[in-house]
Amino acid sequence: MEKLERTKFLLGEERLPQSWYNVVGDLPFELDPPLDPATREPVGPEAFAPIFPEEIIRQEVSASDVPIPEEVRETYALWRPTPLFRARRLEKLLDTPARIYYKYEGVSPSGSHKPNTAVPQAYYNREEGVRRLATETGAGQWGSSLAFACQAMDLDCTVYMVRVSYDQKPYRRAMMQTYGATVHPSPSDLTQAGRDILAADPDSPGSLGIAISEAVEDAVGEDDTKYSLGSVLNHVLLHQTVIGQEAIEQMDLAGEYPDVVVGCAGGGSNFGGVAFPFLGENLKNGRDTRLLAVEPASCPTLTRGRFTYDFGDTAGLTPMMKMHTLGHSFVPSGIHAGGLRYHGESPILSALVHHGLVEARSYPQNPTFEAGVLFARAEGIVPAPEVTHAIKATMDLAVEARQSGEEKVILFNLCGHGHFDLAAYERYMAGELPDLEHPDEEIQKAVARIPGQPA
Repeated sequence: MEKLERTKFLLGEERLPQSWYNVVGDLPFELDPPLDPATREPVGPEAFAPIFPEEIIRQEVSASDVPIPEEVRETYALWRPTPLFRARRLEKLLDTPARIYYKYEGVSPSGSHKPNTAVPQAYYNREEGVRRLATETGAGQWGSSLAFACQAMDLDCTVYMVRVSYDQKPYRRAMMQTYGATVHPSPSDLTQAGRDILAADPDSPGSLGIAISEAVEDAVGEDDTKYSLGSVLNHVLLHQTVIGQEAIEQMDLAGEYPDVVVGCAGGGSNFGGVAFPFLGENLKNGRDTRLLAVEPASCPTLTRGRFTYDFGDTAGLTPMMKMHTLGHSFVPSGIHAGGLRYHGESPILSALVHHGLVEARSYPQNPTFEAGVLFARAEGIVPAPEVTHAIKATMDLAVEARQSGEEKVILFNLCGHGHFDLAAYERYMAGELPDLEHPDEEIQKAVARIPGQPA
């Protein structure tokens, strides 16, 4: 009988990346600067001073690679380098000539890729005398990762968790509390932003934009507190590039190089982490790897949003950023892929899609869960709902390869396990998951509320 095994490619601990890769320095275009919402004039780093420490601000506006502090590398070594697997059983199931690889970030302490940025953010805040971090979380991967990082760096942590996920994912909440974090459902009555939302809609399911507003308001109101963000901004995607850097070395160990790199996209950190080092190879060394970002059809930022300036949060507390957006007042449907329920997208990733260097596609909820179940049965890992979007796209690409006879090499980032999401799988297998999409007029109404947009 043919031996069926996952082929694993590991690097030694000493092969951890020494620096984070900054794609900004290699972009063939200039990124648009953030704007002051009142004057519509560009703002400098000082605009972020109330919420971020100086070193994080420096990284946010930098175009250079950034050395990884030794203490951060030592903490990374608890789980990094993460393994790269070849999905041989999935290949056989799909009867495809494509060779499928996946980078598995679910081996981290919190079970996702998020500690890659949570640890350095906690480290830099502690080094500058901060005592507490406030943040938001959707599905809970980011909140649990920052709670872990704050425990490691001896900081207090407050998490505003999107209400629908707070109710759907009690064990993620319990994990944050186990690490010592304080967790509030958002919108809450603890901030003015939360109270305003509840006054307008007492049954609001919440959104990442609302939770960001609450966390930013909390941080600005306390002298010993700063805000920490799990996706979207440049410094977050920068920290995640350890994923792609390791993957390039591991693919070399396997004697392969990907024709296509796939990642799910909500705020951009997972996709940017795996794809940006390969994009760097395209830009610097003439490689031609196809890069595919995949999002939910119920929150189709890249595929149906407008590329324009918008707030990163619902209350309009942040500077305005040029990005693909559905409008900061847009409240996505309560799908189980809570980490992808964000009205905007990373400015870098948005610009890359706008300039044609990255492709984007979207899928409804049920086809992605179908892909997640097939993957679990083939490879043994139950994936988080977010990454099932990337798995669905990978499977579609593999089927296309079967139909064309092309021997494509496909790499995707399995950014987290779904051990805390089994209630969602239970609903899927019971036929109780709706496929939710928003009509164009609803999206256009939300976009029209962005300052400076035509009615």
